[in-house]
Amino acid sequence: MLTRLEVDGFKNLHGLEIDFGPFTCIAGENGAGKSNVFDAIEFLSLLSSRSLMEAAQEVRSTRDDRPGDPKDLFWRGAAEGGRLMRLAAEMIVPQSVDDDFGRPAEASITFLRYEVDIGYEHATGLEKIGRLILVREWLRHINVGEAHRRLGFPHSASEFRKSVITGRRSGGPFISTREREGDQMIVVHQDGGSRGSPRPASAARAPATVLSTITGSDDPTILAARREMQSWQRLALEPSALRASDRYTDPRIMSVNGNHLPAVLFRIAAKHSESGEDPDPEGTYARVATRLSSLAGLGVRRVLVDTDDTREIITLKLEERDGMELPARSLSEGTLRFLALAILLEDPDSRGTICMEEPENGIHPNNLDAMVDLLRDLAVDPSDSPGYDNPFRQVIVNTHSPSLVQLLRPEELLLATTGFAPKNGEPLRVLRLAPLIDTWRVGRQLMPPVTKADILPYLTGPLDPKLSLKDDELSNDIA
Repeated sequence: MLTRLEVDGFKNLHGLEIDFGPFTCIAGENGAGKSNVFDAIEFLSLLSSRSLMEAAQEVRSTRDDRPGDPKDLFWRGAAEGGRLMRLAAEMIVPQSVDDDFGRPAEASITFLRYEVDIGYEHATGLEKIGRLILVREWLRHINVGEAHRRLGFPHSASEFRKSVITGRRSGGPFISTREREGDQMIVVHQDGGSRGSPRPASAARAPATVLSTITGSDDPTILAARREMQSWQRLALEPSALRASDRYTDPRIMSVNGNHLPAVLFRIAAKHSESGEDPDPEGTYARVATRLSSLAGLGVRRVLVDTDDTREIITLKLEERDGMELPARSLSEGTLRFLALAILLEDPDSRGTICMEEPENGIHPNNLDAMVDLLRDLAVDPSDSPGYDNPFRQVIVNTHSPSLVQLLRPEELLLATTGFAPKNGEPLRVLRLAPLIDTWRVGRQLMPPVTKADILPYLTGPLDPKLSLKDDELSNDIA
C-alpha cells in the first residue's frame, strides 16, 4: 500500500507531496497534470523490475506514445545541465513473499520509505539520445512507534494497523548512498539477524536501481519492498481485450488492459476458500451478477463461464432475465469495465495498488453511484484486518467529471489545480493538489485546504455521460 508519494522534477510535478488512503480520487480539469501522478507511480513500479532506460521508455511517453529522449521525463524548469528528479514513496509491504526462485522470505519490518534520485546525461558521440543515471538510492525503515503519525487516514489501530505494520529496527537503512573516493556508492546493508558485510556498488555505472537487483531471500525486507512496488498497476481497460475469450493455456491473471477476464473468473470460481471449503462457482457467479444488477437498465439473471473442451476456449457470458445468453463481445464498453472491476472484487489474490483514469468513461450518469460504490469496495476496509475477505488493495483514480465528484466523500478527494514555478523569470505550470477542509489530509499537504465553494465548478457543471448520436439513435456504448 502506497501511503505517501513525494515527487520533484518529474514532468510537471515540482515539490509535490501526496498522502494516500485506501481510496483516493484526484479531481480536476484536463491538462492540470493528474495523469502525471500515475506516471510517477508507474515509473517507480517499473524501476523495481526494469533498467533505468527501459522504465523511462515504458512509462507513458510525452511524444505520442513513442519512446523518446528520457529528458522528456524531467521538469522543464530544470537547468539545462542539471536535470534531476527525486522520487520518494512510503509504503506498507507484505511480510511474507517468495523470491525469484520460489523460496519464502520474511521481511523484518513492513513500513518502509524508498527514495531514489535520477539524473540525466546528454548523448555523446554516435548516441542519439541521452541516458538516465542513478544518483542516490535509500530504503529506510519506519518503526511501529511512528506509524500512528505517518498513517493519517482513519483506521483501526487494533485491527488494521497492528496487523499490517510489524517489526522494529534499531540500525541503519537497508539501502543507503555513501560517497567514497569521489564516487557515489549504493550500499546494501544486511537485514536483521543476518551476517555479512555491506555490499557497495557504484551509482554512476549502475544501469538499474539496486532494489531491482534483489532477487533472493538473503535480503527479505528489500525483496518485500520490491514485491510491493511491482504490485502497483495502472489499469487501462480496453474493450477489445475485455471482449476476448481465453485459451485453456492462457494466464489466469488479468492484464492491465483487461485481457484474460474469462480465465480469471474461472479460476476464482474454482478456488477453495481460505477455510478449506469446496469451491462455490455458482455463489461466485451470483455475487458478480448481483453487482452488475446495480446498473440501471441492465437486466442480469446470472454471469457464467462457458468452457469448450473441443476448442479449449473459455468464454465469459451474461444471461439476461429473459434467458438470452450474451457473450462478452456483445456487451457495451461501460458494462465490460464495470464487470472487470466486479470480478477483481471477487479475487482474493488481487492485491496491491490499482490506478485508474476516469472510471466514469462509458458509464451512464444514473450508474455512477454504482461505480463509486464498487471502487470503494475494491479498496481494503481500514476498520478491519486485511485477509481473505478483506484483500489488502488500494484504489487511486482521477477524474474531471462533476457528476462523479458529487458522489465522493470529502476525505476521499484531492483537488488538482495548476500553480506556477519560476524558470529564468518565466512562470511554468506545475500540478498542485489540495485537500478539502476538515479532512484528515489538512496539515499533511503543502497546499492549504479548499472549501466546498472552491470545488463548486465541479459540483454544478453539466453532466458528461459522453453520449453520441448516430442515425438519430443513442449509441450503445453507455452502460
